[in-house]
Amino acid sequence: MYMVMGRSTFRILFYLKRNAQKKNGLTPVMCRITINGEISQFSCKLNVQEKLWDANFGRLSGRSMVAQEANTILDKIRIGLTRVYYDTIEKGCCATAEKVKNLFLGLGESHKTLLSVFKQYNENYSEQVGKIKSQRSYWKYCTVYNHLKEFVKYYYDKDDLPLHEITPVFISNFELFLRGQKGHKTNTVWSYMMPFRRVINIAVDNGWLQNNPFNNYHVSKENTKRGYLTKDEITMLINGEFKKKSYELIRDLFIFCCFSGLSWRDMYNLTTDNLKTSFDGHLWITTYRQKTGIATDIRLLETAKHIIEKYHGIAEGNKLLPVPCYANCRHGLKVITKLCGIKKNICWHQSRHSYATTICLSNGVPIETLSKLMGHTSIRTTQIYAKIIAQKVSDDIENLSKKIEQMETFICNVI
Repeated sequence: MYMVMGRSTFRILFYLKRNAQKKNGLTPVMCRITINGEISQFSCKLNVQEKLWDANFGRLSGRSMVAQEANTILDKIRIGLTRVYYDTIEKGCCATAEKVKNLFLGLGESHKTLLSVFKQYNENYSEQVGKIKSQRSYWKYCTVYNHLKEFVKYYYDKDDLPLHEITPVFISNFELFLRGQKGHKTNTVWSYMMPFRRVINIAVDNGWLQNNPFNNYHVSKENTKRGYLTKDEITMLINGEFKKKSYELIRDLFIFCCFSGLSWRDMYNLTTDNLKTSFDGHLWITTYRQKTGIATDIRLLETAKHIIEKYHGIAEGNKLLPVPCYANCRHGLKVITKLCGIKKNICWHQSRHSYATTICLSNGVPIETLSKLMGHTSIRTTQIYAKIIAQKVSDDIENLSKKIEQMETFICNVI
Protein backbone atom coordinates (compact mmCIF):
# COMPACT_ATOMS: atom_id res chain seq x y z
CA MET A 1 0.00 0.00 0.00
CA TYR A 2 1.56 3.33 -1.12
CA MET A 3 0.02 6.80 -0.78
CA VAL A 4 1.19 10.34 -1.46
CA MET A 5 -0.33 13.28 0.41
CA GLY A 6 1.31 16.57 -0.47
CA ARG A 7 4.98 15.97 0.13
CA SER A 8 4.29 13.15 2.60
CA THR A 9 4.55 9.52 1.48
CA PHE A 10 2.91 6.79 3.55
CA ARG A 11 3.40 3.07 2.99
CA ILE A 12 2.37 -0.10 4.87
CA LEU A 13 4.14 -3.36 4.11
CA PHE A 14 3.50 -6.81 5.60
CA TYR A 15 6.35 -9.30 5.40
CA LEU A 16 7.60 -12.53 6.98
CA LYS A 17 10.36 -12.57 9.56
CA ARG A 18 11.98 -15.69 8.15
CA ASN A 19 14.95 -15.71 10.53
CA ALA A 20 12.62 -16.15 13.53
CA GLN A 21 10.66 -19.25 12.53
CA LYS A 22 8.82 -20.91 15.42
CA LYS A 23 9.37 -24.49 16.58
CA ASN A 24 6.00 -25.44 15.10
CA GLY A 25 7.20 -24.36 11.65
CA LEU A 26 5.16 -21.16 11.49
CA THR A 27 6.74 -17.81 10.64
CA PRO A 28 5.92 -14.45 12.29
CA VAL A 29 4.32 -11.69 10.22
CA MET A 30 5.76 -8.18 10.62
CA CYS A 31 4.38 -4.77 9.66
CA ARG A 32 6.62 -2.03 8.32
CA ILE A 33 5.47 1.60 8.19
CA THR A 34 7.34 4.00 5.95
CA ILE A 35 6.70 7.76 6.00
CA ASN A 36 8.99 10.02 3.94
CA GLY A 37 11.69 7.37 4.00
CA GLU A 38 11.55 6.87 7.78
CA ILE A 39 10.81 3.28 8.80
CA SER A 40 9.21 1.81 11.91
CA GLN A 41 8.08 -1.78 12.31
CA PHE A 42 6.34 -4.07 14.76
CA SER A 43 5.11 -7.63 15.12
CA CYS A 44 1.55 -8.36 13.99
CA LYS A 45 1.37 -11.16 16.60
CA LEU A 46 0.43 -13.49 13.78
CA ASN A 47 2.24 -16.68 12.72
CA VAL A 48 1.59 -18.30 9.32
CA GLN A 49 2.79 -21.08 7.02
CA GLU A 50 5.43 -19.69 4.72
CA LYS A 51 4.14 -21.67 1.73
CA LEU A 52 0.81 -19.80 1.92
CA TRP A 53 2.40 -16.34 1.97
CA ASP A 54 2.03 -14.11 -1.10
CA ALA A 55 4.89 -11.62 -0.87
CA ASN A 56 3.55 -9.51 -3.78
CA PHE A 57 0.28 -8.74 -2.01
CA GLY A 58 1.50 -9.04 1.60
CA ARG A 59 -1.16 -11.54 2.62
CA LEU A 60 -2.02 -15.25 2.55
CA SER A 61 -3.17 -16.85 -0.65
CA GLY A 62 -6.09 -19.23 -0.98
CA ARG A 63 -9.57 -19.32 0.56
CA SER A 64 -8.96 -21.61 3.50
CA MET A 65 -10.36 -20.62 6.90
CA VAL A 66 -6.81 -20.04 8.17
CA ALA A 67 -6.01 -17.71 5.26
CA GLN A 68 -9.27 -15.77 5.65
CA GLU A 69 -8.79 -15.24 9.40
CA ALA A 70 -5.16 -14.15 8.97
CA ASN A 71 -6.02 -11.74 6.14
CA THR A 72 -8.84 -10.25 8.23
CA ILE A 73 -6.32 -9.47 11.00
CA LEU A 74 -3.95 -7.86 8.50
CA ASP A 75 -6.77 -5.79 6.99
CA LYS A 76 -7.71 -4.49 10.45
CA ILE A 77 -4.11 -3.48 11.10
CA ARG A 78 -3.90 -1.68 7.73
CA ILE A 79 -7.18 0.16 8.31
CA GLY A 80 -6.18 1.11 11.86
CA LEU A 81 -2.78 2.47 10.78
CA THR A 82 -4.33 4.44 7.93
CA ARG A 83 -6.91 5.98 10.27
CA VAL A 84 -4.18 6.99 12.76
CA TYR A 85 -2.09 8.50 9.95
CA TYR A 86 -4.92 10.66 8.57
CA ASP A 87 -6.09 11.68 12.07
CA THR A 88 -2.58 12.90 12.83
CA ILE A 89 -2.37 14.86 9.55
CA GLU A 90 -5.81 16.43 10.08
CA LYS A 91 -4.73 17.70 13.51
CA GLY A 92 -1.87 19.53 11.84
CA CYS A 93 0.71 17.34 13.55
CA CYS A 94 3.84 15.91 12.00
CA ALA A 95 3.17 12.27 11.13
CA THR A 96 6.29 10.15 11.56
CA ALA A 97 6.48 6.39 11.19
CA GLU A 98 7.35 5.95 14.88
CA LYS A 99 4.51 8.21 16.03
CA VAL A 100 1.92 6.42 13.88
CA LYS A 101 3.11 3.05 15.17
CA ASN A 102 3.00 4.16 18.80
CA LEU A 103 -0.41 5.77 18.47
CA PHE A 104 -1.77 2.63 16.81
CA LEU A 105 -0.33 0.40 19.56
CA GLY A 106 -1.57 2.74 22.27
CA LEU A 107 1.93 3.82 23.22
CA GLY A 108 1.65 7.48 22.32
CA GLU A 109 2.80 10.25 24.61
CA SER A 110 -0.69 10.73 26.05
CA HIS A 111 -1.16 7.02 26.70
CA LYS A 112 -0.18 4.90 29.67
CA THR A 113 0.69 1.22 29.79
CA LEU A 114 -0.37 -1.30 32.39
CA LEU A 115 3.04 -2.39 33.65
CA SER A 116 4.55 1.09 33.64
CA VAL A 117 1.67 2.40 35.77
CA PHE A 118 1.90 -0.60 38.09
CA LYS A 119 5.67 -0.23 38.40
CA GLN A 120 5.36 3.45 39.27
CA TYR A 121 2.70 2.64 41.87
CA ASN A 122 5.01 0.07 43.47
CA GLU A 123 7.87 2.55 43.57
CA ASN A 124 5.66 5.09 45.33
CA TYR A 125 4.39 2.35 47.67
CA SER A 126 7.94 1.35 48.64
CA GLU A 127 8.61 4.85 49.97
CA GLN A 128 5.78 4.36 52.50
CA VAL A 129 6.99 0.98 53.79
CA GLY A 130 7.74 1.16 57.49
CA LYS A 131 5.67 4.32 57.85
CA ILE A 132 2.07 3.62 56.90
CA LYS A 133 2.57 0.55 54.70
CA SER A 134 3.94 -2.90 55.57
CA GLN A 135 6.81 -4.67 53.86
CA ARG A 136 4.63 -7.73 53.38
CA SER A 137 1.95 -5.76 51.52
CA TYR A 138 4.63 -4.22 49.31
CA TRP A 139 5.95 -7.69 48.47
CA LYS A 140 2.43 -8.73 47.48
CA TYR A 141 2.15 -5.80 45.05
CA CYS A 142 5.53 -6.76 43.57
CA THR A 143 4.36 -10.38 43.19
CA VAL A 144 1.21 -9.28 41.36
CA TYR A 145 3.30 -7.06 39.08
CA ASN A 146 5.58 -10.01 38.23
CA HIS A 147 2.57 -12.27 37.56
CA LEU A 148 1.06 -9.64 35.24
CA LYS A 149 4.36 -9.21 33.43
CA GLU A 150 4.64 -12.96 32.92
CA PHE A 151 0.98 -13.19 31.82
CA VAL A 152 1.29 -10.40 29.24
CA LYS A 153 4.35 -12.11 27.75
CA TYR A 154 2.76 -15.56 27.86
CA TYR A 155 -0.69 -14.62 26.54
CA TYR A 156 0.04 -11.65 24.25
CA ASP A 157 3.75 -12.13 23.50
CA LYS A 158 4.35 -8.49 24.45
CA ASP A 159 6.44 -6.72 27.06
CA ASP A 160 3.57 -4.42 28.05
CA LEU A 161 0.04 -3.44 27.05
CA PRO A 162 -1.66 -0.05 26.74
CA LEU A 163 -4.24 0.49 29.44
CA HIS A 164 -7.09 0.72 26.94
CA GLU A 165 -6.50 -2.97 26.11
CA ILE A 166 -7.23 -4.01 29.69
CA THR A 167 -10.75 -5.36 29.26
CA PRO A 168 -12.99 -7.68 31.29
CA VAL A 169 -11.71 -10.52 29.09
CA PHE A 170 -8.13 -9.65 30.07
CA ILE A 171 -9.07 -9.86 33.75
CA SER A 172 -10.84 -13.20 33.31
CA ASN A 173 -7.88 -14.62 31.40
CA PHE A 174 -5.50 -13.36 34.08
CA GLU A 175 -7.55 -15.15 36.73
CA LEU A 176 -7.38 -18.37 34.70
CA PHE A 177 -3.62 -17.85 34.37
CA LEU A 178 -3.26 -17.53 38.15
CA ARG A 179 -5.33 -20.67 38.71
CA GLY A 180 -3.93 -22.75 35.86
CA GLN A 181 -0.34 -21.73 35.12
CA LYS A 182 0.53 -20.61 38.66
CA GLY A 183 -1.63 -23.14 40.51
CA HIS A 184 -3.12 -20.64 42.99
CA LYS A 185 -6.26 -21.34 44.97
CA THR A 186 -9.28 -19.05 45.27
CA ASN A 187 -8.12 -17.04 48.30
CA THR A 188 -4.70 -16.40 46.76
CA VAL A 189 -6.35 -15.31 43.50
CA TRP A 190 -8.60 -13.01 45.54
CA SER A 191 -5.65 -11.49 47.40
CA TYR A 192 -3.79 -10.87 44.10
CA MET A 193 -6.78 -9.35 42.33
CA MET A 194 -7.16 -6.70 45.04
CA PRO A 195 -3.83 -4.92 44.25
CA PHE A 196 -4.56 -5.24 40.53
CA ARG A 197 -7.99 -3.67 41.03
CA ARG A 198 -6.39 -0.90 43.10
CA VAL A 199 -3.99 0.07 40.29
CA ILE A 200 -6.79 0.00 37.71
CA ASN A 201 -8.94 2.24 39.94
CA ILE A 202 -6.08 4.75 40.07
CA ALA A 203 -5.82 4.65 36.27
CA VAL A 204 -9.55 5.36 35.98
CA ASP A 205 -9.38 8.17 38.57
CA ASN A 206 -6.54 9.81 36.62
CA GLY A 207 -8.39 9.57 33.31
CA TRP A 208 -5.88 7.15 31.80
CA LEU A 209 -8.61 4.54 31.37
CA GLN A 210 -12.15 5.45 30.40
CA ASN A 211 -14.05 2.36 31.56
CA ASN A 212 -13.21 0.25 34.58
CA PRO A 213 -12.90 -3.39 33.44
CA PHE A 214 -13.42 -4.53 37.05
CA ASN A 215 -16.97 -3.14 37.21
CA ASN A 216 -18.66 -6.50 36.64
CA TYR A 217 -15.86 -8.70 37.98
CA HIS A 218 -16.37 -10.61 41.22
CA VAL A 219 -14.22 -13.09 43.09
CA SER A 220 -15.13 -13.93 46.67
CA LYS A 221 -12.84 -14.98 49.46
CA GLU A 222 -13.61 -18.45 50.76
CA ASN A 223 -13.92 -19.06 54.47
CA THR A 224 -11.04 -21.22 55.60
CA LYS A 225 -10.35 -23.06 58.82
CA ARG A 226 -7.74 -21.26 60.89
CA GLY A 227 -5.26 -23.77 62.24
CA TYR A 228 -4.24 -23.46 65.87
CA LEU A 229 -2.54 -25.43 68.59
CA THR A 230 -4.52 -27.10 71.33
CA LYS A 231 -3.65 -26.74 75.01
CA ASP A 232 -1.94 -30.16 74.93
CA GLU A 233 0.13 -29.23 71.87
CA ILE A 234 1.24 -25.95 73.44
CA THR A 235 2.25 -27.92 76.55
CA MET A 236 4.23 -30.35 74.38
CA LEU A 237 6.14 -27.42 72.92
CA ILE A 238 6.80 -25.87 76.33
CA ASN A 239 8.10 -29.19 77.70
CA GLY A 240 10.31 -29.79 74.66
CA GLU A 241 14.07 -30.06 75.20
CA PHE A 242 16.49 -29.12 72.44
CA LYS A 243 20.24 -29.53 72.07
CA LYS A 244 20.52 -26.35 70.02
CA LYS A 245 20.00 -23.07 71.84
CA SER A 246 18.70 -21.57 68.58
CA TYR A 247 15.77 -24.04 68.62
CA GLU A 248 15.02 -23.16 72.24
CA LEU A 249 14.96 -19.47 71.32
CA ILE A 250 12.60 -20.05 68.39
CA ARG A 251 10.34 -22.18 70.61
CA ASP A 252 10.23 -19.43 73.22
CA LEU A 253 9.44 -16.76 70.64
CA PHE A 254 6.62 -18.87 69.19
CA ILE A 255 5.19 -19.41 72.68
CA PHE A 256 5.49 -15.67 73.30
CA CYS A 257 3.26 -15.06 70.26
CA CYS A 258 0.84 -17.75 71.50
CA PHE A 259 0.44 -15.83 74.76
CA SER A 260 0.42 -12.30 73.33
CA GLY A 261 -1.39 -12.63 69.99
CA LEU A 262 1.33 -10.71 68.15
CA SER A 263 2.34 -11.66 64.62
CA TRP A 264 6.00 -12.45 63.90
CA ARG A 265 6.51 -9.02 62.31
CA ASP A 266 4.92 -7.14 65.21
CA MET A 267 7.02 -9.15 67.69
CA TYR A 268 10.14 -8.40 65.64
CA ASN A 269 9.35 -4.68 65.73
CA LEU A 270 8.99 -4.54 69.52
CA THR A 271 11.37 -2.30 71.44
CA THR A 272 11.76 -1.64 75.16
CA ASP A 273 9.73 1.54 74.58
CA ASN A 274 6.68 -0.62 73.81
CA LEU A 275 6.72 -2.06 77.33
CA LYS A 276 4.63 0.01 79.77
CA THR A 277 3.34 -0.33 83.30
CA SER A 278 -0.29 0.72 83.02
CA PHE A 279 -2.88 2.19 85.42
CA ASP A 280 -3.60 -1.25 86.87
CA GLY A 281 0.00 -1.84 87.87
CA HIS A 282 0.43 -4.60 85.28
CA LEU A 283 2.89 -4.75 82.40
CA TRP A 284 1.39 -3.96 78.98
CA ILE A 285 2.64 -3.90 75.40
CA THR A 286 1.54 -0.78 73.57
CA THR A 287 2.25 -0.86 69.85
CA TYR A 288 0.80 -0.44 66.36
CA ARG A 289 0.13 -3.38 64.08
CA GLN A 290 2.31 -2.99 61.02
CA LYS A 291 -0.28 -4.65 58.77
CA THR A 292 -3.12 -2.25 59.59
CA GLY A 293 -1.55 0.61 61.57
CA ILE A 294 -4.12 0.00 64.35
CA ALA A 295 -3.07 0.73 67.93
CA THR A 296 -2.89 -2.40 70.07
CA ASP A 297 -2.67 -2.60 73.87
CA ILE A 298 -2.00 -6.05 75.31
CA ARG A 299 -1.72 -6.86 78.98
CA LEU A 300 1.05 -9.42 79.28
CA LEU A 301 0.29 -12.84 80.67
CA GLU A 302 2.85 -14.41 83.00
CA THR A 303 4.23 -16.72 80.28
CA ALA A 304 4.96 -13.80 77.95
CA LYS A 305 6.52 -11.80 80.83
CA HIS A 306 8.75 -14.74 81.74
CA ILE A 307 10.08 -14.99 78.18
CA ILE A 308 10.86 -11.24 78.10
CA GLU A 309 12.74 -11.59 81.40
CA LYS A 310 14.60 -14.67 80.16
CA TYR A 311 16.06 -12.77 77.20
CA HIS A 312 16.47 -9.38 78.89
CA GLY A 313 19.57 -7.55 77.65
CA ILE A 314 20.38 -10.08 74.92
CA ALA A 315 18.78 -8.33 71.94
CA GLU A 316 20.75 -5.68 70.06
CA GLY A 317 20.03 -1.99 70.58
CA ASN A 318 16.69 -1.34 72.23
CA LYS A 319 15.00 -4.40 70.71
CA LEU A 320 12.80 -6.19 73.23
CA LEU A 321 13.55 -9.72 72.01
CA PRO A 322 16.43 -11.28 70.00
CA VAL A 323 14.32 -12.33 67.03
CA PRO A 324 16.14 -14.13 64.15
CA CYS A 325 15.13 -13.56 60.53
CA TYR A 326 11.78 -14.98 59.49
CA ALA A 327 13.30 -17.70 57.29
CA ASN A 328 15.24 -19.10 60.26
CA CYS A 329 12.19 -18.90 62.51
CA ARG A 330 9.99 -20.65 59.96
CA HIS A 331 12.50 -23.45 59.38
CA GLY A 332 13.26 -23.83 63.08
CA LEU A 333 9.56 -24.05 63.95
CA LYS A 334 9.06 -26.98 61.58
CA VAL A 335 12.00 -28.80 63.19
CA ILE A 336 10.97 -28.24 66.81
CA THR A 337 7.31 -29.16 66.28
CA LYS A 338 8.46 -32.43 64.74
CA LEU A 339 10.88 -33.05 67.62
CA CYS A 340 8.03 -32.43 70.08
CA GLY A 341 5.83 -35.02 68.36
CA ILE A 342 3.30 -32.55 66.92
CA LYS A 343 1.90 -33.99 63.71
CA LYS A 344 0.34 -30.79 62.37
CA ASN A 345 1.99 -28.66 59.71
CA ILE A 346 2.52 -25.54 61.82
CA CYS A 347 3.21 -22.06 60.45
CA TRP A 348 4.16 -19.09 62.61
CA HIS A 349 0.85 -17.28 62.21
CA GLN A 350 -0.90 -20.18 63.95
CA SER A 351 0.53 -18.81 67.20
CA ARG A 352 -1.79 -15.83 66.74
CA HIS A 353 -4.68 -18.17 65.98
CA SER A 354 -3.82 -20.16 69.10
CA TYR A 355 -3.89 -17.01 71.22
CA ALA A 356 -7.34 -16.16 69.88
CA THR A 357 -8.82 -19.63 70.20
CA THR A 358 -7.02 -21.72 72.83
CA ILE A 359 -5.82 -18.97 75.15
CA CYS A 360 -8.64 -16.40 74.97
CA LEU A 361 -11.95 -17.63 73.55
CA SER A 362 -11.67 -21.07 75.16
CA ASN A 363 -11.20 -19.40 78.53
CA GLY A 364 -14.19 -17.09 78.34
CA VAL A 365 -12.65 -13.88 76.95
CA PRO A 366 -15.50 -12.00 75.16
CA ILE A 367 -15.04 -11.62 71.43
CA GLU A 368 -15.29 -7.82 71.75
CA THR A 369 -12.29 -7.82 74.11
CA LEU A 370 -10.39 -10.21 71.85
CA SER A 371 -11.00 -7.94 68.86
CA LYS A 372 -9.33 -5.10 70.76
CA LEU A 373 -6.41 -7.29 71.81
CA MET A 374 -5.88 -8.54 68.25
CA GLY A 375 -5.87 -5.02 66.84
CA HIS A 376 -8.69 -5.70 64.39
CA THR A 377 -10.54 -2.91 62.63
CA SER A 378 -13.78 -4.91 62.66
CA ILE A 379 -15.22 -7.57 64.92
CA ARG A 380 -16.12 -9.51 61.76
CA THR A 381 -12.40 -10.16 61.34
CA THR A 382 -12.18 -11.49 64.89
CA GLN A 383 -15.07 -13.88 64.25
CA ILE A 384 -12.85 -15.76 61.81
CA TYR A 385 -10.76 -16.85 64.78
CA ALA A 386 -13.78 -17.91 66.84
CA LYS A 387 -13.33 -21.64 66.30
CA ILE A 388 -14.45 -22.74 69.73
CA ILE A 389 -13.03 -26.14 70.56
CA ALA A 390 -15.34 -28.99 71.61
CA GLN A 391 -14.06 -28.95 75.19
CA LYS A 392 -15.12 -25.30 75.61
CA VAL A 393 -18.62 -26.10 74.33
CA SER A 394 -18.79 -29.07 76.70
CA ASP A 395 -17.65 -26.93 79.65
CA ASP A 396 -20.21 -24.22 78.85
CA ILE A 397 -23.06 -26.75 78.69
CA GLU A 398 -21.81 -28.32 81.94
CA ASN A 399 -21.98 -24.92 83.66
CA LEU A 400 -25.43 -24.33 82.19
CA SER A 401 -26.56 -27.75 83.42
CA LYS A 402 -25.47 -26.95 86.98
CA LYS A 403 -27.25 -23.59 86.95
CA ILE A 404 -30.56 -25.06 85.86
CA GLU A 405 -30.21 -28.38 87.72
CA GLN A 406 -32.95 -27.54 90.20
CA MET A 407 -35.33 -26.47 87.43
CA GLU A 408 -34.65 -29.64 85.45
CA THR A 409 -35.19 -31.83 88.54
CA PHE A 410 -38.58 -30.19 89.06
CA ILE A 411 -39.56 -30.64 85.41
CA CYS A 412 -38.54 -34.29 85.39
CA ASN A 413 -40.60 -34.97 88.50
CA VAL A 414 -43.66 -33.30 86.98
CA ILE A 415 -43.46 -34.88 83.49
